[in-house]
Amino acid sequence: MDTFDYVIVGAGSAGCVLANRLGEDAGVTVCVLEAGPRDWHPYIHLPAGFIKTFYDPRINWCYSQEAGPWTAGRRIFAPRGKTLGGSSSINGHIYNRGQHQDFDTWAQYGNRGWSYADVLPYFRRLERRIGAGEDEFRGRDGSLTVTDIGWRDPLCDAFIAGAVSLGIPRNPDYNGRTQEGVSYAQRTIHNGRRVSAATAFLRPALGRGNLAVRTHAHATGIVFEGRRAVGVRYAKGGRGGAAREVRARKEVILSGGAYNSPQLLQLSGVGDPALLGSLGIDLHHALPGVGEGLQDHYAPRSVARVKNIRTINERARGFNLALEAIKWAATRRGILALSPTMVYCFWHSGETAESSDLQLTFTPASYKEGVQGKLEDEPGMTVASWQQRPESRGYVRCRSNDPFEAPLIQTNYLAAELDRRVVVAGMKLARRLLASQPLSQYYAREDFPGPGVETDDEFLAAATERGTTTFHPGCTCRMGPADAPWAVVDDRLRVRGLEGLRVVDASIMPRMISANLNASTMMIADKASDFIRGRDDPGN
Repeated sequence: MDTFDYVIVGAGSAGCVLANRLGEDAGVTVCVLEAGPRDWHPYIHLPAGFIKTFYDPRINWCYSQEAGPWTAGRRIFAPRGKTLGGSSSINGHIYNRGQHQDFDTWAQYGNRGWSYADVLPYFRRLERRIGAGEDEFRGRDGSLTVTDIGWRDPLCDAFIAGAVSLGIPRNPDYNGRTQEGVSYAQRTIHNGRRVSAATAFLRPALGRGNLAVRTHAHATGIVFEGRRAVGVRYAKGGRGGAAREVRARKEVILSGGAYNSPQLLQLSGVGDPALLGSLGIDLHHALPGVGEGLQDHYAPRSVARVKNIRTINERARGFNLALEAIKWAATRRGILALSPTMVYCFWHSGETAESSDLQLTFTPASYKEGVQGKLEDEPGMTVASWQQRPESRGYVRCRSNDPFEAPLIQTNYLAAELDRRVVVAGMKLARRLLASQPLSQYYAREDFPGPGVETDDEFLAAATERGTTTFHPGCTCRMGPADAPWAVVDDRLRVRGLEGLRVVDASIMPRMISANLNASTMMIADKASDFIRGRDDPGN
């Protein structure tokens, strides 16, 4: 039996940051368990390789959501990273922190130390920003390199001009003073290669000698002695593999993400007594909020056919793709060095009194059935639009007491009436943007939802028929005060009612943020590392 000071379950965005920070103390030992392999696959490091990792079960959990009341009977594909770096090794590279109000709302829920002013120092400490940005908001000396897109495209330039023509201002830094506006996207790509949490944080930490990383180690349960977590059971190699156990002198930390962290708690007897009883799992600690409250961004992708210019659809096929591969090999430039999203736009739906509540993305490409991963054959451009802070909530639950069976994921997209209104407003704005005058020389026709869609009910029907996840699941082990029945962890991310056990990943978010989740997940881990080490000053 191996024993370490800390055992971290999951080598994703949070787990990599935690391993790095905790391992800075020379007298501390850390073990990280990762169910997937090392990040050996070349497509992980090639930015455009995300298309190839999208459906690869060797490095992707390839989960599937349950059909919801507003998804037209569809089960929506839910990819999650299963390799060192986790989803930061297969995602779309975007760096987006969210609005200041997101974190102020977390604090208003009763979570001390989680306002924007509290978390900003951790965002700054993590990043090495190359590009524009006020130093009050941006970091220059961290390990995570954040760059601007150096490639310029006439379609992207025309889209930005179109947004400005509709009254949406340009914003040189949506991760700075304010998010509102339109600009080229910021991303975690440097010199034509992906910057994952593994490359930025885990790999440098391995050289210290006090960190052990176990890959192909599928966690099957938490080991308790009374109320205290003292270790983790895992299967080496997955189902059928050798059963092993690793012990933690100080803490067990779950960083498996919004799907896997609640699943492991439930498998270990921590959760809703009725659910666990129905699955034949012995109750160890009643905590009804485990797995409840799931939120995600739901996006219909509006598509227009393109004329008078080549799009990525044509550039990524045949001889053109071969030329792009040669260009990337020689210069680390071209479409293979790009993120899938080129332009970000944040604006108002008119349906809420909140600050900008819509997020829209533009790419000079289009995908079959609106799902990223399979480019269409004919020229196209796409605007994805989604509600930043949805009200609808779902859940993640074990299907059985089998630790190798995928969890049941029900997101309940659009269950709240406000969410349906905002998603319709987003599609209407997407139509206006695609049909704006600056894009007119390239705009051939609307393909989806199509010119026949005019009423709110018709837009909503289109959204239910082809909307999909934006790959931002969170809120399934929510952080909250002791009197909140849904709270799983306290504001120092300790599991309520137990000892030696924390959850540190996107599942602790009490409410969805107005952003992609990778940046904030790393911030959560960085802040948690100071809690664990007894430091409350990020300057230390």
